[in-house]
Formats: sequence, structure tokens, C-alpha cells
Amino acid sequence: MPNFQEIIKLIEGKKKRSFPWERTTGTSVKRTPPTAPLKRFRVLAWNIDFMLPYPNERMQVALDHVIIFFNEMLVSDLRLIQAQPWIQQGYNITDIDSRFWESGHYGTCTLVPKSLPIAAVFRVHYAATNMERDALFVDVDVGNGRLLTFANSHLESLVATPPLRPEQVRTAARNNSGGQVVIGGVMGGDFNAIQPFDRSLHADNGLKDAFLELGGSEDTDEGYTWGQMAPIKQREMFGCSRMDKFFFAGDIEVVDFHRFGNGVEVKHQGIRKALVEEEGMDGGWVTDHLGIMATFKLPSSIATTRL
Repeated sequence: MPNFQEIIKLIEGKKKRSFPWERTTGTSVKRTPPTAPLKRFRVLAWNIDFMLPYPNERMQVALDHVIIFFNEMLVSDLRLIQAQPWIQQGYNITDIDSRFWESGHYGTCTLVPKSLPIAAVFRVHYAATNMERDALFVDVDVGNGRLLTFANSHLESLVATPPLRPEQVRTAARNNSGGQVVIGGVMGGDFNAIQPFDRSLHADNGLKDAFLELGGSEDTDEGYTWGQMAPIKQREMFGCSRMDKFFFAGDIEVVDFHRFGNGVEVKHQGIRKALVEEEGMDGGWVTDHLGIMATFKLPSSIATTRL
């Protein structure tokens, strides 16, 4: 089981005392969108637990899955991502190092297919955070001055007084890029939904919850994304929960949602054994979170490009 005091000490020691960015207004780069019609697109998110040991071995297995939103990345994870031939060939990567992470230890990264015309990539650093959290945005140009926007966010962990996650979601939901029209947006990641107010954060901000929109219910095994692969003591203490979510808004419709990654283990037998014996897990799991994947479609009246 992770030593939280040691982890906190490590993170504090790596806090950045200065940042390589200044607060700016958004700018756009003109892109020519492809002509093939976009009818639907798929978004994936997975939290790869930075607190567990053997990050390289765990991340290597995670990359066997086609992932777009990554949470809890370490610099070593970014190096592994860049080394994968299929990523080099097919994807643009928002972050190749930790330069623009607010944290000096961990952060987020989004993979975007090279076939997509990217209009902007930027981070909105949350004012309300004790854990250096932010929202990583990618705007995709779908033609005629219109955008789809994707926000990758790892919301504040644990319980805070006052709560911080509501303000973080409000901040992300307010985002709109320049004068272009955002026809739809998806926000996803580990939302650390562990308190009653978390259940209404989507509705409170004019958003929809992909899992609930397709008939899912709270407090069901079908929705839980954390706990199944957590260290046994943590699972016994906290149970399972639906921490990971996709919120969306605009002229898009969710048509499919499911989880993935349950039971995925590292490949090295010795490391699997160490995760069980030293970390108190019941398997050599890659992470303590399940991944989530959702498919969305645009109405035919505005479908213009292909994702």
C-alpha cells in the first residue's frame, strides 16, 4: 500500500517555484480541415496511478490500449509514449516533457490523431487547487469557424474545505476559444467523485454525464471505475466508486459508453509479485482505475470532418 506521507513529501519537494508561462488570452492557428465528413468520434480516458511503484512497466502495458486522455503522468510515462511507433505514426502529443505542467511531479497528456486539424492546445490552471490541477484543452477545427473542444482534467483528490472540485468544473465549463463557435465539447478524466455534491456537478454547469445519459445509474457495479484494482486495504476502507467520467455539451450525442482495463497486469512476473506482496494488491495491476471510453456523434446538419 502506498506510503502517503512519503508521496506528499516527494510532491512538495518537486513543486515548481516559477513557471514558464504567463497568463494570456487564446490565439488560433489557421488550419484547413479535411473534407471527409465527421459523423462520430471516440474519446478514451485512463488514470495511470503515479503513486504505485514500477511506473515504466505499468505504463508499457497501458499503451497496448488506444488512449487519448491520460491522467497522472510522470515524465517517464511521456518518454514511453513518445517511443511507441504507433503513436509516432498516428498521433500528435500535447506534452513531450513536464514544462507546462503546474506540478513538478505529475500531470496530464492528450493524444490527438494526426488526421485532425488542431486549432489550439492550451491549459487552464485552476485557481482553486491545492494539488496543482488544471484542464488541458485541445480544440479541433471542423470547418466554417467551428470547433469541437476536448478537456482532459484530473480534478482535485480527497475532501477539501471548502470543496474545490465544483469551482474546477465551473472553470473548465466556462471555456470558449476566441471568436470561433464551439459546437460541442467533451470533458473527461479522473473526477475523484467521492462526495454527494459530485453527483450533480454536470447538471450544475449545464453539462451532461455520458454514463447517465445512456441509462446508467449511480451506485451500481456497471458504473464503478475505482476500487476493483485498488490495494485491498483501500478497497475495504472506501469501497468502489465512479470516479472517472465524461461530461459533454453542445450539438453532440453520446451513443456508447463502456469501461476497459479491468484485470490488466504488468508483463513482468517479478513485478506482478512485488505489487501483490509489497503494495497489498490482489493482482499485478497496471493502475487502480478502470479506463472509460465513449463514442459521440454529430447531427448530420453540422457533420463536416472525420475524427
